[in-house]
Amino acid sequence: MPRTPRVLVLDVNETLSDLSGMAERFVAVGAPPGLAALWFAGVLRDGFALTAAGAHARFGDLARDNLSDLLRGEHLNVSHEDAVETLVAGFGELDLHPDVGDGLRALAALGVRLVTLTNGSAAVTERLLTRSGTRSLVEQVLSVEDAPRWKPAPESYAYALRTCGVEPDDAMLVAAHPWDVDGAGRAGMRTAWVNRTGRAYPSAFRSSEVTVDSLSELARRLTEPSA
Repeated sequence: MPRTPRVLVLDVNETLSDLSGMAERFVAVGAPPGLAALWFAGVLRDGFALTAAGAHARFGDLARDNLSDLLRGEHLNVSHEDAVETLVAGFGELDLHPDVGDGLRALAALGVRLVTLTNGSAAVTERLLTRSGTRSLVEQVLSVEDAPRWKPAPESYAYALRTCGVEPDDAMLVAAHPWDVDGAGRAGMRTAWVNRTGRAYPSAFRSSEVTVDSLSELARRLTEPSA
């Protein structure tokens, strides 16, 4: 097993937060539950497109724009404007995945510095960690709003490394998204892929150094003796 990194840089959306709860919120406003995944994918698409073009936008602005377009034509049980605001607010009230609380505590017990790096809002991450009682385990809550390029642009990872004062090979990016793992690897960081669903890793992306099914497993793997 590889040596324990000095810093773990944790992605937030879908890596820490459980986005499955958004489907119920779509149903609550009268929209099909399947729109939740489509909406989140659309936000990422637009953020990536702007990053590739050398531009930048806040996650929340793209979230509202995509929701407004996606809900148009749906027979909602609230007004279009209320539905958008309800769903945006709901995104900021999601829970952690069940493994995350114990996983963060186990990782912190290793003496590893924990920071988060999100394409979303630092304020949303702060609320997520505070509500779950895990905020004290995380040294810094970072957002690409201060980078300012979205992951997987190299500048986003460089911003986190610079803020933490570490070299790339002293930090490990932990993410549920292969595109994030790939981007961090290309930026020289070590990487861990959190694969909770048993999906196949895309062959076009750089593979992760470690693949786990939970943060708790990552803590166990980092304590295993080297072969």
